[in-house]
Amino acid sequence: MIDHVRDLASLREATDRLLTAVAALDNGALAEPSRLPGWSRGHVLAHLARNADALVNVFEGRPMYESAAARESDIERDSGRPLQEQLADLRHSAAAFDAVCERPADWSRTVELRNGVKDSAARIPFRRLVEVELHHVDLGIGYELEDLPAAFTAREVEFLADRWAGLPEVPPTALVASDGGTWRTGSAGEPQVTVTGTAAQLLAWLSGRADKGASLTTSGGPLPALPPL
Repeated sequence: MIDHVRDLASLREATDRLLTAVAALDNGALAEPSRLPGWSRGHVLAHLARNADALVNVFEGRPMYESAAARESDIERDSGRPLQEQLADLRHSAAAFDAVCERPADWSRTVELRNGVKDSAARIPFRRLVEVELHHVDLGIGYELEDLPAAFTAREVEFLADRWAGLPEVPPTALVASDGGTWRTGSAGEPQVTVTGTAAQLLAWLSGRADKGASLTTSGGPLPALPPL
């Protein structure tokens, strides 16, 4: 069941963790590569700030981004800022998103995201939580997939498994977490392949992070190839 109040509380905690971790860095560390190809840590932080602004746009009925090109140029523009500017922007943009979520609203309404994707307003806080948690990991500063709250990991595995459900190019696949939880993904029918690992390892595979599934075990066939996110 979607609980946007719970998700907003989790988001505040995750944002505080991120800000505390980033505050321990220096300008040089921000210029170093992140775990995302072609992006420095500064790019990741700029993206997080601009994503918060974009979700405010969503809640206020404007396009999420002016255009794909504007999104990319804004991230590039802001990526090279010094630490204190990045921190101030992260705090301000997070506070603005939090403020818009505190307004009285119909949380059952449908809102439009990028590329025509539509979702319930109540799901947006969790979508933002995913951005903050996974990109914190992407910074490569000591926060790993294994450090994510267990409840978050399970929900994100479920979300990504649902994303690939029904795709004919992905065989029917059962996902089994050795630390608890089962899901399925891929095309319809009885699972042909069973993929087993910890929930964090399953998340790494589904989200294209860390070892991208190399540590998982499979039965019934090889590890299925997934489309890019």
